[in-house]
Amino acid sequence: MQRGPVPWYAVLRGALAAGPLLLVAVVAGRPSVGVVAALGAMLAGINDRAGGRRAAVRRLGVPAFAGAGGLLFGSYVGAWGGEGWLLPLLFGGLGLLAGAFSAVGPVASAGGTQLLVAAAIGAGMPLPEPGWQQALFFLAGAGWLVVLRLALPSPGGGAHRFGGERIAVAAVYEAVAALLAAAGTPHAPARRAALTAALDQAQDALSGPRLRRPRRAAERRLHAQYLAALPLGEAATALAWAGEPLPARTGEGVRRLAVAVRDGLICGPLPAPARSDAGLRALDDALLHAADVFDRGTAEPPRTPGRAPVDVLRTAVGPGGREYGVRVALCLGVSAAVAQGLHHVHWYWLPATAVFLVKPDLGPLASRVLCRALGTVLGALLFAGLAALLPEPAGLVAVVAVCGALIPVATRHFAAQTAVVTVLVLSLVMVGGEPQASWGRIGETLLACGIVLLVGHLPWPVRRGGRVQAGLATACESAHAYLRHVLRGVEQGAGVRAGARDRADRWALRREAYRNLAEARAAIDLAAAELPALARHSAGSEKVAAALERLVDTTTACAVHVDDTGRLPKRHEEWIDALLAELGLELETVA
Repeated sequence: MQRGPVPWYAVLRGALAAGPLLLVAVVAGRPSVGVVAALGAMLAGINDRAGGRRAAVRRLGVPAFAGAGGLLFGSYVGAWGGEGWLLPLLFGGLGLLAGAFSAVGPVASAGGTQLLVAAAIGAGMPLPEPGWQQALFFLAGAGWLVVLRLALPSPGGGAHRFGGERIAVAAVYEAVAALLAAAGTPHAPARRAALTAALDQAQDALSGPRLRRPRRAAERRLHAQYLAALPLGEAATALAWAGEPLPARTGEGVRRLAVAVRDGLICGPLPAPARSDAGLRALDDALLHAADVFDRGTAEPPRTPGRAPVDVLRTAVGPGGREYGVRVALCLGVSAAVAQGLHHVHWYWLPATAVFLVKPDLGPLASRVLCRALGTVLGALLFAGLAALLPEPAGLVAVVAVCGALIPVATRHFAAQTAVVTVLVLSLVMVGGEPQASWGRIGETLLACGIVLLVGHLPWPVRRGGRVQAGLATACESAHAYLRHVLRGVEQGAGVRAGARDRADRWALRREAYRNLAEARAAIDLAAAELPALARHSAGSEKVAAALERLVDTTTACAVHVDDTGRLPKRHEEWIDALLAELGLELETVA
């Protein structure tokens, strides 16, 4: 269960999305149009997270377009494929494709999920509109939430256009200060991981549409402040790696910078740390650079490592993509075949539920199956009581509006999200003209849970733990690329003569290495929480990730020393050699 303050702005957006759209359609005498638009808004609301507006356009928009395509596909395939073996086969093929590309990243994963869920709805939900109109109305519903996301105020930023981005950048400076305070304590590794997460979030916030080439002064300032945090993070990592406690005043300047970013103020004079070793000298230089940048407030866009189409394709056909694609294909195809065999009027619920259950982003398999079953039972029972008391359709429209407002809070726990979505979907079904279907919803969900549990524990034609192995391979490759760049500087005698472009390249490689490590670590933690039958396939991965983290931390310390002296100390060379040998042994163990 995630904790934190209630996201009131997201709650407001949710209240103004699906419910009002459905109300307008009902008043206009086109409830089926409202049902489709509300579905688009609901699925977009599940992806509505904290962060900058510009990044939210991609996070909400890309899955919405995928969902519209799925609805179009499902509506025509359902009419053409009819009953029998063809529809499950087509669903299985679509699941294989969508599941494989879901391994590319979080946005792709959300897009794959919406594609498959919408395909099942389009094939089974009886709607009078042709498929292309359903797709347009679905896209309009999601687009309305995107408009609300861009138009309404941001948390902490009032009406500030870049409030979310500004908060993300300020969080980086706060994480740097926290890492400096934790140097020499057992909390340092966790603080370094928190810095990586803050940098990832800020990088995502600054990479949305129209922020890649900043034009406005506010955008240029945010880019400059983000870039100025990179050398501070590098110096703080090197100091934490050294393992020596630092004076309390060491992080004071960074904390002042965080306040300046968050509140939009000038940073003023910054206290300088003692310049007694390479790490502190690097921190002092980075503070001086940040003070200058904050005064000028201009910079080129941050260099974010792009992904070429060939890299995306390589990820999709790699071990992680293959494993997830096969699992989704089997679950979707089998659930569609079973649903059609039962001749249930809402047969599409079964494959749509299986898509959510098979999604690994939502937690370990057994946990998410249990939460799904519990949430569905609670939601169905609650809706049964509401349907008996509330007038139609006004009461149901009000229920949809309330559920839309609750989704941003309910997404913190899968069972709560399932309960809210169940009430919302059952309300939409009744508004669309179908009878109350709580008990059928419970039965379909429990059946989907059984199918996904069975398929999840079957012997596989592909190697288990593919997502973990793929994540570790990517992290290992980026860590070695970062190390090679630093060592190349030593060989070429760059050192203190390293130019701005060389350091920018180094910081980009460092960001990529830490980001890939964080993603691999998340996959490992998820695999470790599975039941023993599944967790054993990723045994030993934790040690590989730990060795990679020590290697990247040590490489960062080496980079700071090379900048300071132009050479690599002998003990650093020995540490690098020892870590590479340790990493090789750990990789052989899990191979």
